[in-house]
Amino acid sequence: MTKPEVINMGCRLNLAESHALAEQLSDQSNLVIVNSCAVTNEAVRQTRQAIRQARKRRPDARIVVTGCAAQVEPDSFAAMPELDAVLGNMEKERPSLFGHGLNERVRVSDIMAVRETAPHLATAFDGKTRAFVQIQTGCDHRCTFCIIPFGRGNSRSVPAGQLVDHVQGLVDNGCNEVVLTGVDVTSYGYDLPGAPNLGALVERILRHVPTLPRLRLSSVDGVEIDDRLFALLTQESRVMPHVHLSLQSGDDMILKRMKRRHSRSQAIDLVARMKAARPDIAVGADIIAGFPTEDDAMFAGSLDIIDECDIVHGHIFPYSPKQGTPAARMPQVASPIIKARAKALRDKTAERRDAWLTAQIGTTKTVLVEKSGRNGHAEDFALVELDTEAQPGAIVSARITAAQNGSLQGTTHI
Repeated sequence: MTKPEVINMGCRLNLAESHALAEQLSDQSNLVIVNSCAVTNEAVRQTRQAIRQARKRRPDARIVVTGCAAQVEPDSFAAMPELDAVLGNMEKERPSLFGHGLNERVRVSDIMAVRETAPHLATAFDGKTRAFVQIQTGCDHRCTFCIIPFGRGNSRSVPAGQLVDHVQGLVDNGCNEVVLTGVDVTSYGYDLPGAPNLGALVERILRHVPTLPRLRLSSVDGVEIDDRLFALLTQESRVMPHVHLSLQSGDDMILKRMKRRHSRSQAIDLVARMKAARPDIAVGADIIAGFPTEDDAMFAGSLDIIDECDIVHGHIFPYSPKQGTPAARMPQVASPIIKARAKALRDKTAERRDAWLTAQIGTTKTVLVEKSGRNGHAEDFALVELDTEAQPGAIVSARITAAQNGSLQGTTHI
């Protein structure tokens, strides 16, 4: 083992930071880092379980927990005998603290006091073919169900020049697709001099890295999509026809209780305008099932918006109360009802996805080939199974011959 073992819990941003830590601490093989998640109580429980399992598996290793759960609940992790150190999210950006040189067992800064921009460029790779590049961290909004701002702090962005250079380096090393990621990517730039926004960043990357074939965005807040970003998403061929919206609910009252900034009609109108401008754009969305106070009629709004917004890439989350959030103090929906609603949403999304995939039979897609060499994702993020093996990381054309089991089948013999 030539690198530390990094156990990643949670989001793509955590994955990118975990990859950066493994690279920066490549000489510390007797180190286990657990990069924790705090998004739900279950995520925290799984983090504790991962720590205990790591200690059983590697009794002599130095085990350090960092990430959002460590930031939000440092004392509870400090009480775990399996751990050697607890480091907060700011400390994560100082790799030297993970070694034996740290005197304190717990070092967790006040994340809300941090004002500087994100100082490092964390990147994760999906099968070594697609790079997820962190452009910002933190969030300035306070959705009632979310603890993450207290784990990540306020929004802080990486300067555009650094990002352009980093993307150019990835492309020079053979990367054909870059995904811009963060806690709240559509808030990018407002903390930087001149307040450049996400649209300006995308334009700059496309202009200065002309050899980048494919650029994709992670989850976006629809209310922040201005005319500039809208034009890029719907008119720029190198920006993939795929948008994933942080929708959360299809009911206006629930959206207000969540403290979301959009209405149901605004979300539907945004998708309609996108579809009119770029008919092949595929829509994904995060939807929470069983948010506190959600009744049958409110849930019906979420179920119905899957059709209204043509959601084919659905991320469905059964609501789980997170201690310390306002939603945890609201009247809760019974667990069996939450599970049933989550299943109904998943079934509805799968139905919509299958119809979308079937409609693509006979078309030709360009596919970014992934690690196995036998499959990859098309421009609209449909998964395509190939009939012949291709070079991982290459972009190939495939004619779609069938759709089954949530994916497309394609032939490269065109």
